[in-house]
Amino acid sequence: MIQLLFLVLFAEGTVALFLMLKIGPLRELVMKGLDQLKTGKGPATVKTIACTMSVILLSSITSILKIQNKGVKLGTLTPMDQVLWRTHLLEASLIGYILFLLFIIDRVHEYLRKLIGLRSKVEDCEQEVGKLQKEKLQHKEKEDKSSKEIRSLKEEISNLTENLKKLQLDSEEKDKRVLSAEAHVVALQKQSEDLLLEYDRLLDQTLQGQAVNFMG
Repeated sequence: MIQLLFLVLFAEGTVALFLMLKIGPLRELVMKGLDQLKTGKGPATVKTIACTMSVILLSSITSILKIQNKGVKLGTLTPMDQVLWRTHLLEASLIGYILFLLFIIDRVHEYLRKLIGLRSKVEDCEQEVGKLQKEKLQHKEKEDKSSKEIRSLKEEISNLTENLKKLQLDSEEKDKRVLSAEAHVVALQKQSEDLLLEYDRLLDQTLQGQAVNFMG
C-alpha cells in the first residue's frame, strides 16, 4: 500500500513539474492527457478515487487517534502500536500529499487552459491588429496617392486657368484688332466713295468742256 502511494505521489509530482515547467513538448502532452482524462467517464473515476482515498485518510487518522488514546491510557505504547502508529501516520501523510497535489494539478491545469485560451485570443487580436495596420497603411498610401493626384490636378487647373486668361487676353487683343481693321475698312470705303464721286464730277466737267469746244 505504501509503495503504491509513493508511486502515485511520484507520478503526481512529475505531472505537476511538467505543468509548471515547459520542458520541450512534455507540457503539451500532459495537457492533452489531462484534457482526455476530464472527458467522458474520467471525472467520475477521479472523484471516486479521491473519495476512496479520503475515506482511507480518515480511517488512518482515526487509527492514529485510537493508538494515541490507548498510549495515553496505558502510559506507553507497545512496539507493535508504535509500528502501526508510524505506518498509519505515513499513509495519512502520503494520502494528504496525494490529494493536495491532485488539487494543485487540477487548478494548474485549469489555469493553463485559460492562459492558452487567452494567448490564443491575444494572438488573434494581434493578427487582427496587424491586418488593421496593413489596411491603415494601404489607406494611407491611397490617401497620399490621392493627395498627389489632387495636387497634380490643381496644378493642371492652375496652368489651364493661366492659359485661359492668356487666350482671353489674346482674344481681346484680336477683337480690338478686328474692330480697328473694320473701322479702317469703313474709312477706306468712305474715302473710295468720295474719290468715285470726285471722279464722276471731274469726268462730267471734262465731258462738258469738250462738248463746248466741239460746238464752238
